[in-house]
Amino acid sequence: MYPYLYEHLTEVHVRVDVDGGVSGSPNGSPWTLPTPLGYWYVGYEYVVDQQPIGKLLFRQFCERTRPQYHKYNGFLDAVERYEVGLEETRVALAAEVFGRYLKQEGGEAVTDVVVPTVVDDASSLLEGGSKDIFGECVRCVKSFLAGAPFAEFERSMYFHRYLQWKWLEAQPVTQHTFRMYRVLGKGGFGEVCACQVRATGKMYACKKLEKKRIKKRKGEAMVLIEKQILQRINSRFVVNLAYAYETKDALCLVLTIMNGGDLKFHIYNMCGADTGLGLERARFYAAQVACGLEHLHKMGIVYRDCKPENILLDDAGHVRISDLGLAVDVPEGGTVRGRVGTVGYMAPEVIDNERYTFSPDWFSFGCLVYEMIEGRAPFRARKEKVKREEVDRRVKHEQEKYSSKFSECARALCSALLAKSCASRLGGAGRRGADTVKAHRFFQRLNWPRLEAGLLEAPFVPDPHAVYAKDVLDIEQFSTVKGVNLDAADDTFYGKFNTGSVSIPWQCEMIETGCFNELNVFARGEDNKECRTLDLQLTPAVSPPEEEAGCFMFARRTLCPQKKIPPRLRPIPVPEHLLNNTQTHAHAHAHANS
Repeated sequence: MYPYLYEHLTEVHVRVDVDGGVSGSPNGSPWTLPTPLGYWYVGYEYVVDQQPIGKLLFRQFCERTRPQYHKYNGFLDAVERYEVGLEETRVALAAEVFGRYLKQEGGEAVTDVVVPTVVDDASSLLEGGSKDIFGECVRCVKSFLAGAPFAEFERSMYFHRYLQWKWLEAQPVTQHTFRMYRVLGKGGFGEVCACQVRATGKMYACKKLEKKRIKKRKGEAMVLIEKQILQRINSRFVVNLAYAYETKDALCLVLTIMNGGDLKFHIYNMCGADTGLGLERARFYAAQVACGLEHLHKMGIVYRDCKPENILLDDAGHVRISDLGLAVDVPEGGTVRGRVGTVGYMAPEVIDNERYTFSPDWFSFGCLVYEMIEGRAPFRARKEKVKREEVDRRVKHEQEKYSSKFSECARALCSALLAKSCASRLGGAGRRGADTVKAHRFFQRLNWPRLEAGLLEAPFVPDPHAVYAKDVLDIEQFSTVKGVNLDAADDTFYGKFNTGSVSIPWQCEMIETGCFNELNVFARGEDNKECRTLDLQLTPAVSPPEEEAGCFMFARRTLCPQKKIPPRLRPIPVPEHLLNNTQTHAHAHAHANS
């Protein structure tokens, strides 16, 4: 079914160098296990907690070969279900989890690794139904799993299979990886198209950034910052980066596809003139955007461009923040400065070019909430012809007006967010400002854990047969860039951009499209139990021969230097305890499903 992936996943031999490097070969030829994120290490927190495929393989290892460990994973799953449970059943769920895993000994109980005082603390919190009842219990269980169980996992065929997936994840990505479809819109440096991964069928949006246009507008730093920030983010409330690659003419960001259109289109084209989205729909979208800003702020990123056209809907009607071209890292304990953003959404401190941290995002968020409810922006009517200076004056000095569309608590929320002074603004300037916004009474009836888990149904679900965007013929075409030539000096920049797949989105794609289940097949032994396939072995590597001396080698190194190896293709440090000298080389043996 997936011949391209199968061809690359099977017949992989790996060796572990004595000095810690890992290398291997498809079909026996030398290769190096690459590092998609620039740095890769072996540990429970990274492999199991952060890597979707690593988590699945660790669970398989426990369930199929170490049933005595599997109960701990069952406890973690039960706690996760409790934390996203309905409010009315929360207390009953807590009692059920406690009774099954913490009240007794033996069976499924995890009391052998959770100290009695922690169990007593959890027991005392049962009646309140708090989300954090089992927080310390979870830490105890994960601490245990990170010890002997994970060490055994490292020496198993399931960990070797994990290495195979990491190798496949790091294969080069080019324009031939995708099929390109219709133009969805345009950005500052090029167009955005729908695209499909040939190997899996997964649909994405490809944002093409024309190289000459970037160079002409001196946008290299902006483009690279956006790409690096996107690569760090993994949130259901922010558009995620899945791949980054280059073509002859463009740099390409492959992002979460959002087929439901942007909020600006829905406010002004779907709801009628000046009607707004309504309180319930505005509340739902505002909550999801607040979660997206919370994620960015916790990572030290200020967004600086929160507005309706940057909030996109997916097929299910959930929204995500997009276009992080103006986002920037705020240093720990420091501030940033920059008069950037969109007129009418910039906070007073941004207009005055003062130093700030995260407060501008909450002002822009207030403008967004106001516009969703009122059907117009707070400081400028749609298509109103007014100078920038006048809009800035209104933002700094005029009070926004509220109509009957606002409930009392909606008006209170917007007033608190649109405070002129960042010191008195709801959300404040700190990284944890989202806590106070989420606690506002406008969101009082909202089940935040279920929202954050993506379990709440959206108030509006886009029609899968409709196109919530301008007709492709209405999208302006970019003019040809003249007088700009690309040279060898630009290659350094392209090299930093062209990093291929992004780990977590790529692994999620493999799981969601069924590739993981289709390819993750082990051999069967005489007892019909799963056993090691012969396509991946770990053995010590032979030290490479010393380089010859002489003028010929000098000429080869100096006059004809080899191309520098990019970070994603450099050897990975692996602990020596992964060496297993009892293993021997074997040839690959597998068959592809078709």
